[in-house]
Amino acid sequence: MSHRKFGRKIGPRRALLRNLVTSFIIAERIETTEARAKEISRLAERMITLAKKGDLHARRQALAYMLDENAVTKLFEKIGPRYEGRVGGYTRIIKKGYRRGDAAPMVVLEMVER
Repeated sequence: MSHRKFGRKIGPRRALLRNLVTSFIIAERIETTEARAKEISRLAERMITLAKKGDLHARRQALAYMLDENAVTKLFEKIGPRYEGRVGGYTRIIKKGYRRGDAAPMVVLEMVER
């Protein structure tokens, strides 16, 4: 299977992932469940790769996916140049423990070289 469904239909799932990726780009560190973090990591790495290209087409592709224009600006002006010499692996997942209510595995997803 190429992606996780999170028990949601396609619309709410896409909205969840877009919101989380946008929040992750703005904050550069986010605490979430392990499954969500793995999906966010995939998508955030794609966005950072677009930012490294830096052309207008890449910016429009990022704007089409992310919800906040300020997040795209930060991505292209600060985050993209930061990882210019790096081929991949822009994010890291640090295990944190289990959530108290439902024992879901919690992690911290953060950018490398913060």
